[in-house]
Amino acid sequence: MGEGTKRTVIVGCGIGGPVLAMALQRAGITSTVYEARRGAEPEGGFLGVAPNGMNVLATLGLAAAVEELGFPSRGMVFVNANDKMIGSIDQTTDEARFGKAMIMIRRAELHRALCDEAERRGIEIVFGARCTAIDATDPRYVTATFEGAPAARADVLVGCDGIHSRVRNVAVDGAKPPTYTGLLNYGGYSRVPGLQLEVGWTRFLFGRRAFFGMLGAPDGQIWWFHNRSAERAEGAPAGSTAIEAMLDAHTGDAAIVSDILRNTTELGGPWPVFDMLSNPRWVNGRIALVGDSAHAVSPHAGQGASLAIEDALVVAKCLRDVDDPVVALSTYERLRRNRVEDIVKQGRRTGNMKATSGPIGEWFRDRMLPMFLKLGAKAQARNVSHRIDWDATVST
Repeated sequence: MGEGTKRTVIVGCGIGGPVLAMALQRAGITSTVYEARRGAEPEGGFLGVAPNGMNVLATLGLAAAVEELGFPSRGMVFVNANDKMIGSIDQTTDEARFGKAMIMIRRAELHRALCDEAERRGIEIVFGARCTAIDATDPRYVTATFEGAPAARADVLVGCDGIHSRVRNVAVDGAKPPTYTGLLNYGGYSRVPGLQLEVGWTRFLFGRRAFFGMLGAPDGQIWWFHNRSAERAEGAPAGSTAIEAMLDAHTGDAAIVSDILRNTTELGGPWPVFDMLSNPRWVNGRIALVGDSAHAVSPHAGQGASLAIEDALVVAKCLRDVDDPVVALSTYERLRRNRVEDIVKQGRRTGNMKATSGPIGEWFRDRMLPMFLKLGAKAQARNVSHRIDWDATVST
């Protein structure tokens, strides 16, 4: 273990925060996680933890709990507005190919499971503690000030506080804010009498004015999401008004979409879709950013949670193997930047494909999509086959 790193402060207890704390514990480094919210509150819709992320969780002894709460993705089917199939990606062999399958799970359940396991392992999580200031003027340590908790001093501070990161804004000079991609996201859960989608297969529908995804869960529930273009994120409708707006956006699309929307039992959103194509700095001395706070990737890439989980393991390895914490964190950034930024770019390209383009554009898309899916499947295989060897020593 790096002799200079004994204690770490982690700001943010989403997905990356508790995973980082458990990885640091395995490396022999003590940490405390600070979270502005009052508890592990329900949040977000659902997500997929890709094989690369699941393999990290397996390294930390967390995969079985996640697999128990979720279910494996079997593949993706792409259809046009008339519900005619125009392409597919088969994921039924992912576990054999990559060691783990992608696991579909409610974000709130994933979050709660990670927090519960971190606390079970003796890691302190302080809820209701909002970071207000960070002082790194002393070269020996960094101090964080909180509203709702005493100040904390540590060898290293890591921001895991998401896309609108407080740590990034106050402590990393030159860091860029996230960019609104022009898409709004809603998600929900539905039960439609007589409609049973094939479990584990996500059906993506290119509507004439919006994009819709639907996934069959083992209990017969339908998990769904809706994307549409919006110049501004502010003022987007919510609740029943949002359902009416989505129904209007899918007028003329296959009836399955309106059936699912009208039978929604739980609704989430709107969530504006942000990303950061390139952030010039993830690290400032003893302060580092992890996950969305460093490199927000839009959900179109299917890698947001998994990249944060990967980051956590690499940070822990670097602090374990490199004596100087400053050098350790700069090594983390060097090891991660190229891979992450390539996936962020892939996510933005995928998001752009969801934009509606009129009858002529739809005609070309329906005929060209199978070719793009073959290329996309190859890129996806490269992304999810990535493995991080915990036992390998980090070299600077």
